Amino acid sequence: MYIIYLRLNIKKKQFFEYLQGEAEAGLEGLHQCAEKELMNYLNSDGPSKDFNDFLTKLAGLTSETRNYFENLVRELENGLSDVDSQAVCNKMSSKTAAGTSKSKGERGKGSSKTGTSVRNADDSGSWACDKCTYMNSRSAAACHVCNHRN
Repeated sequence: MYIIYLRLNIKKKQFFEYLQGEAEAGLEGLHQCAEKELMNYLNSDGPSKDFNDFLTKLAGLTSETRNYFENLVRELENGLSDVDSQAVCNKMSSKTAAGTSKSKGERGKGSSKTGTSVRNADDSGSWACDKCTYMNSRSAAACHVCNHRN
């Protein structure tokens, strides 16, 4: 239903679809880990050395997925007010078109409960914006999508 309203504002619609896609991708990664990778440990004969690594990964994905959905809900509650004229959508579409938008394996570490960014870089050397969850290069001082400073 909300998408019908957004047809009046193409920039907000694009930003909403971007945030929704990030939340869905995060949920897919969590599902993969929680249901499929867990089976490896449940079906093993004995204790596994890397089970603690699995638990750490699962906790990270859970936190990350929560962050994506909290960002989506926050933006909806605020009427997608972070859409900064044409600049946000141009940056989003150019990053996605160039293939630099994050894939399922390239996620940041999310944010803390206080809303401040956790700038731990993932394996690709990127960090997730705590406002829009876009994966930025490690050297970026501000998000390339929403210009939020971390």
